[in-house]
Amino acid sequence: MYTKFWGAKLDFSDDLGTAAQYAEAAMQLMDQHNVPSTPQNFMIWYAYASGSNPDLKNTLDELVSDADAVSQEDSAEIFDRYFSQFTQGKDIQKTGSQMSDLVGDVMSLVNQATDDAEVFGAALEDSVGSLTNLSDPSALGHVVKLLADNTQKMLSQNRQLQGKLENSSEEIQSLKTHLEDVQKEALTDGLTEIANRKHFDTVLQSESEAAAQKGTPLALVMIDIDHFKNFNDTHGHQTGDHVLKFVGAMLKKAVKASDLPARYGGEEFALVLPNTDLSSAVALAESIRVAVAGKRLRKKQTGDDIGNITMSLGVSQYRPGESLSALIKRADDGLYQAKGLGRNQVVAETELSAVAD
Repeated sequence: MYTKFWGAKLDFSDDLGTAAQYAEAAMQLMDQHNVPSTPQNFMIWYAYASGSNPDLKNTLDELVSDADAVSQEDSAEIFDRYFSQFTQGKDIQKTGSQMSDLVGDVMSLVNQATDDAEVFGAALEDSVGSLTNLSDPSALGHVVKLLADNTQKMLSQNRQLQGKLENSSEEIQSLKTHLEDVQKEALTDGLTEIANRKHFDTVLQSESEAAAQKGTPLALVMIDIDHFKNFNDTHGHQTGDHVLKFVGAMLKKAVKASDLPARYGGEEFALVLPNTDLSSAVALAESIRVAVAGKRLRKKQTGDDIGNITMSLGVSQYRPGESLSALIKRADDGLYQAKGLGRNQVVAETELSAVAD
């Protein structure tokens, strides 16, 4: 039995001896690569040691091949990519449980109100019967007082019920808003505040289906920041994070509401462009490249000039019936050809065909 998370799984079927071996290996690896012993980091390296997720293992292998130490920023990004659904799922489950409890409380209040109404109805019926069969005029005041007392009691109960329902309604609305925020967070890259890889995958799938059904064009742009590793090594990860945020903001500003800018992973970004043909997508990609390259950046803390950021971009257009991996590969091939040609340029899939021919 195992529990799956986005991009990763934890196998809970390991026996105690096997689990102990994986745990020991994870701790040794963390020590070897100067990784702090936190629960999140342990989850990452336990999955690495167990070999339960090849993608996660490949990601870590690439990191440790470049440097002996794995930074906390890298660890946080890996956890967000492969295990974010674990914490978000718990939060969603907790909020859902709270909403369920509140709905139960509201139903109890409604049932109580129904019982009170039945009691009040019975009291009214008895009082009306007493009035109908009243033979002693002196008893009239007693019956009227009984009616007034029961009515007053019912009004008081109604006011209490209204107050409780209003409070419950406010709590439910607050939890609903919280749940929407959690769901939104699950689809948003925490650093750049644009769509994350999961959201990208979902939207690309749905938009490709819509394009095939309606016969409308769909374009994809893959983007990579040039020399980002060297930039990080020179200026530090914190400044590198500001660059990633800057690129995310530039992409968000450049596209239409129907388009989706996303952080694909690391320093790589993507644009999903519904109702956009290849030439229009290339023009948009070129305008973004020029806009980003034209900005001179400064360190936020010191104001030091850190120069310009350039990007390499590849553009492809969806062909109905093809796999999404084929669409992504053509855009990626354009991106890498742009890097091979000197970086800071846009290469469309048609240019790849021309090179191949």
